[in-house]
Amino acid sequence: MRGTHPRTLAAALCGYALGLVPSADAVSRLTAGGAVDLRSAGSGNPGGMNAFRVLGRRAGLLVMGADIAKGILACAAGRAVAGDAGAHAAGVGAVAGHCYPVSNRFRGGKGIATSFGQCVATFPAFAPLDAGTAILVTRLPGVRRPALASVAVSSTAWLLASVVWWKRALPNLWGPPPTAMLPLANAATIAVIASRALLSR
Repeated sequence: MRGTHPRTLAAALCGYALGLVPSADAVSRLTAGGAVDLRSAGSGNPGGMNAFRVLGRRAGLLVMGADIAKGILACAAGRAVAGDAGAHAAGVGAVAGHCYPVSNRFRGGKGIATSFGQCVATFPAFAPLDAGTAILVTRLPGVRRPALASVAVSSTAWLLASVVWWKRALPNLWGPPPTAMLPLANAATIAVIASRALLSR
């Protein structure tokens, strides 16, 4: 077991570095010549939904896709560095890098798409249900602040499901076999996202 913790830390730092990739800035330059700064336009969030509102559907989808890819690639890199534990650590790191980028004075996005990339890589058995739950909640009638409700419900379901998968050792498709690291990493990611949401209020 010697060397496991340093490798896991290296995986987390690798994930954080990938989380720093400025997807929104790159898409803004690509679609609007850099004339629009999503951190000062619209909601001020450099994420897919704000890009969708400010720059259009194509830009929004590109930002979302790039942010999801950051989560997936970070977990893959982390797994290569430190095995299954590294995949989980790098996923959390990628979300932290996206939400709190040191390269932009810690002013980042909300981390939702990047966390979905983490889910696709480390908990693929639940990823379709995660996406389905999030979409369903936004379409329920009478829900106040549907985006916030969607994140709260899908995050809770994600965490609870990860505990069930771990306790029952359920199959996880191409993801790491469920261990305690799965709910721990998911809880850490949810904490990062929640802190970002609170600071953005």
